[in-house]
Formats: sequence, C-alpha cells, structure tokens
Amino acid sequence: METSFLPGRGFASPAEVNTQLADWTRLVNQRRRRVLGCAPADRVDADRTAMLALPPVAPVTGWHATLRLPRDHYVRLDSNDYSVDPAVVGRRVEVLADLDRVGAVCDGRVVADHVRCWAQHQTISDPEHVQAATRLRAAHNDAGRPVGADAVELRCLADYDAVFGLDDGHRVA
Repeated sequence: METSFLPGRGFASPAEVNTQLADWTRLVNQRRRRVLGCAPADRVDADRTAMLALPPVAPVTGWHATLRLPRDHYVRLDSNDYSVDPAVVGRRVEVLADLDRVGAVCDGRVVADHVRCWAQHQTISDPEHVQAATRLRAAHNDAGRPVGADAVELRCLADYDAVFGLDDGHRVA
C-alpha cells in the first residue's frame, strides 16, 4: 500500500480513504501473484473456512471519556475543540466520538452533537450553544448589580471623620 496505493492520492476524509482503498483492493486482488501461484481473491474461500468464529460480544469501537465540563463549555478531541450546552458546565459529561461524529451526554441527555472535523486546531461551535452561553453570562453579570439607583446608600465622608475623632472643627468651604 505504501508504494502502490498512497503515492499521488489525496483524501478529504477517512470515508474517502476507505472508498478509494476498497476500489484499489478489488482491482489488485484480481491480479495473479507468482509467489502465491494464483490471485489473492482465489484464496478467500479457503481463508474463511480456516477462520475462528467471531466473539459473542462485539468489540468496543470509537472513543469515549468522562470529564467535568469546564467553564468555557468546550471539550477537546485530538487538537479540536467542540462546544457543549453551557447549561451543564461543572457537571460530568461523557464525550463519545467515532470516525464521523463527536457528541456529549449528561445524565442521559445529549448535550452536544457535531460532525467530526479532521483538520487540526479548529473550534467547532453550535450556534445554539453560543447563544445559550451569552444568555447565561448576561444573567450572571446582571445578578451582581443593584436593582435601582437607591440600592446603595451614599454617606458623606465627613461623618467618618467625626466618628473616628478626626474632625477638628474646621470645615473647608
């Protein structure tokens, strides 16, 4: 494959690699090999009869991890960052990925679902996640502000001088 299949080819995704490889393999396996005395495709039936049965439980495929969602509401897979619903910041989420999709689940609810990006150092944001983060940030900032103009009493600083005995009776006019 390294010297016959890969040189001169370009791939946009893992699916394209698999498609081109399947086409190339069909063609190459029909050619007769001197070492084998036949084409590799002619030996498939004999190989299948010699194989063991598959295990009763399918093997685990894909990638998953469990983590606490950070305040920036993004999770990193490879070198890319994927947005997650900011409503679950600080809670445990399970991040699941395969060749096509990246997602996150919190308490059985899907909180992120993105098409997997194979480029490097990308930030993939769901517009709904960005809007939700903006709303949550505004609500948090508004919670710390006083409601009305008279919410904080303003006191004359001369009153403090009088309380601490710093008032010498001379007032500046």
